[in-house]
Amino acid sequence: MQQVRGVWDLESLVAWKGPQLVRLAQVLLRDEHQAEDVVQDVLATCVLKWSRIQALEEPSAYLNQMVVNAAISSRRRPWRREHASDPADLPEQSTSDPAGPHAERQRCLALLRRLPDKQRITLALRLYEDLPDAEIADLMNCSTATVRSNAHRGLATLRRLLAEEGIHRA
Repeated sequence: MQQVRGVWDLESLVAWKGPQLVRLAQVLLRDEHQAEDVVQDVLATCVLKWSRIQALEEPSAYLNQMVVNAAISSRRRPWRREHASDPADLPEQSTSDPAGPHAERQRCLALLRRLPDKQRITLALRLYEDLPDAEIADLMNCSTATVRSNAHRGLATLRRLLAEEGIHRA
């Protein structure tokens, strides 16, 4: 990432962090296109607030916070809750799919998207972003005990969903 006289360059930060923000939003939200919209809104807000953001020691952590907050807010908007179809209702792909690893990843994401918001956000930040519980608690404005509880419940639900689908863990 490029720094100019001690401040972050917005273009470099977006180029470096943008794809990661989109992946985070895709895990947090149930709709891939909505995730892209959320990240686009966050980046547009960054342009407006850039003079303040560039002075921060860790602007990338601030961007993570903005994406989490925007994802939570977007889930509250009634017009955003309407979905043409739920990914869980789509027919499963055959096991002979040539895009095997991609199909497996999509299946895991579909299971993750079936979790309640707080559990899904906690697991996404813990497993995809590899954040410690203390940072997750800061991002979600809760205690570390709540983070651990959400993670425990989310993993238990995922195990149950895997068992229901007949998927055996290694």
